Amino acid sequence: MTTTTAPSVHLRTPGPVALTWLHLKYQFLETVRVPIAVLGNLLFPALAMFFFVVPQEEVGGNPVAATMAVASLGLFAICSASLFTYGLGVAEDRQLPFDPFLRSLPAGPAPRMIARILNGGIFSLFGLVPLIGIAWLFTEATVSWSELLAGVGTVLVVSVPFVLLGIGIGYSLTAKAALPVVQVILFPLAFAGGLFLPPMMFPDWLNTISELTPTRAGRDLLVQALTGEPAYGMAWPVLIGWTALFAALAVGAYRRDEGRRFR
Repeated sequence: MTTTTAPSVHLRTPGPVALTWLHLKYQFLETVRVPIAVLGNLLFPALAMFFFVVPQEEVGGNPVAATMAVASLGLFAICSASLFTYGLGVAEDRQLPFDPFLRSLPAGPAPRMIARILNGGIFSLFGLVPLIGIAWLFTEATVSWSELLAGVGTVLVVSVPFVLLGIGIGYSLTAKAALPVVQVILFPLAFAGGLFLPPMMFPDWLNTISELTPTRAGRDLLVQALTGEPAYGMAWPVLIGWTALFAALAVGAYRRDEGRRFR
């Protein structure tokens, strides 16, 4: 009597890079399949550029001023996309049955979190497309190829703290609560950061407060990359500090939510 044994099958477990890529791919597809979710975040900055910058000859006709306006409104597009897409998006995901299943898988939260941050950078670049088009057609804004590449790299870095803030809000609040919180956070940060009114018009006390905000730090670093105008000395430390704080907020919110739902 002979016996046969089934050949052993070795399943290959995807590595962290492959898992991150899968999350990145499907999160991107999930977002772009609802076009209004992308277009809605691009609309306000583009309209603000068209109606408030283009008609002003002293701004639109000045290459440096026009480029600075593009940088400021571009950062607003980044903030808006990050906070609304991830603040509301994560909160809505938590209400779906598929979310607990994903979080129960042995891959851990890191690939999914990293994919969200990378997607935030991608959609931040999308947010600049209509602004660049309007600036190119209707203003004197101009950048060299090296400045453009520096601007793209700066956008990817500057988007990180705002994506982390959005993730922290999304894991802390329900979708109904996240919407007003995002609105309350977004517009004061935008005004205080000089995204709607140039910081050189601020009084000294407001300028001091402004320089402590992530929006002002991101705005000045983006302006520096695109125009060569130097950012204030504390821009990088302020941005890095807020990034660390928002990262701690996102991780803490995720763990609290996991403790409540999987206890």
